[in-house]
Amino acid sequence: MNPYVLATLLSSLGLGTTLTFASSHWLLAWMGLEVNTLAIVPLMAQHHHPRAVEATTKYFLIQATAAAVILFASTTNAWITGEWNMTNMSDPVATTMILAALSLKVGLAPMHFWMPEVLQGLDLLTGLILSTWQKLAPFALIIQTSQTFDPLLLTALGLTSSLVGGWGGLNQTQLRKVLAYSSIAHMGWMVIILQHAPHLTFLALLMYILMTSAAFLTLKLSYATKVGTLATTWSKAPLLTATTALVLLSLGGLPPLTGFMPKWLILQELAKQDLPLTATVMALAALISLYFYLRLCYAMTLTISPNTATSTTPWRTQTNQISAPLALSTVMALGLLPIAPTMQRWVI
Repeated sequence: MNPYVLATLLSSLGLGTTLTFASSHWLLAWMGLEVNTLAIVPLMAQHHHPRAVEATTKYFLIQATAAAVILFASTTNAWITGEWNMTNMSDPVATTMILAALSLKVGLAPMHFWMPEVLQGLDLLTGLILSTWQKLAPFALIIQTSQTFDPLLLTALGLTSSLVGGWGGLNQTQLRKVLAYSSIAHMGWMVIILQHAPHLTFLALLMYILMTSAAFLTLKLSYATKVGTLATTWSKAPLLTATTALVLLSLGGLPPLTGFMPKWLILQELAKQDLPLTATVMALAALISLYFYLRLCYAMTLTISPNTATSTTPWRTQTNQISAPLALSTVMALGLLPIAPTMQRWVI
């Protein structure tokens, strides 16, 4: 892609998200979401592969549907209340419709079906943008309007997303689909605590972005898109294999890695809010997710070449990819747990 076109598209991505962040008016927020969608569509379709075009079409239709519902719901609310301000959401039907549309945008279960299919059709770098940056604008709107939503509905969305994210990833062999289900499960953790402690939602989102960035950049460096390919990386880059296994365990939430921090604090807060059953179900859902991360770690570090039947062992060639972002995100995805109290105070 032409560097000037790429710079324009990336600037538009930043502009769309910033517009949504800065808005307290529904029309401006909707405009930011639309700029965001239109900026990423050419990035998704740049390879002109049938799978990429199919993924782009699906993504565009889903995002356009969600944006139309947001516009309809905000217009309905403005018609009833007389103002477009986000903080004045008094109509329950409009509020529920906006939550459904924003859930569709970020891929919360049961509106998650597009996410694995779309991510599977993209290259890893565009998949990284879709899994991290594209979540920011809709999540900012969810956080801003969270106090107007029905708590039972948010709890149901969080529990469903965590369970679906765990179950869906169990039998996957495509790594992008595994990361898509991982994303759905993490979104569930963020939504479940939203009304009780929004600062923990923000912390979980930050940690999720760090860990997912490390995972995607690692896969990009090793050119791995399937579990079978992942099993041959130990011969090419042993150190990278070790850190990748740790990043995957961090995504699963194992102590003493960074991923344990948000899960620990969220479960603690749910227990404080006298919701022990919800906390128990979330902890069990995290165990289901942990199983498929362990499966990937097993394939990477404990299987040797003859056991990976259809994969060709790659040559140990010198890569020309930039590894500084990978190194930085990996260090943060593995080592931030000791500063959890500081992080918590900073986020509050």
